[in-house]
Amino acid sequence: MSGQIDWAELFFSSTGRVARTPFLIAAAVLIAIAMVYEASLPPGVHWLTGWFVYPGLLFSAACVLSKRLHDRGRSGWIAAIIILALIVAWPIPAGFLDFAFSLVILWAAVELGVLSGEQGANRYGPNPVKAVTV
Repeated sequence: MSGQIDWAELFFSSTGRVARTPFLIAAAVLIAIAMVYEASLPPGVHWLTGWFVYPGLLFSAACVLSKRLHDRGRSGWIAAIIILALIVAWPIPAGFLDFAFSLVILWAAVELGVLSGEQGANRYGPNPVKAVTV
């Protein structure tokens, strides 16, 4: 991804790297879609339509998370742990296991949403943030 963000590639490809700002925008979009979907339909309809909506959301989330993990120099497979934590703890954590998964979500929020990516190219591709040259 160079210069311009290819949003289709961001949501539907797990290769490469993505900078923090596009990641945060994409994560907000995916969370907003999930919240609007869950709030707009009666519970009985979710059993029918959820078979189409949730796999798409999970796939897109895995792609976005993988790209951001790549930017931090980590394997994209860690996205599976983060997604599992989101599934278990969503929307309100209730027990000890949910609390443990909430810690995973907190770690992911700091790791992916606060910390900057690796400088220069890494094994996943070039740095998505243009270096400022003076």
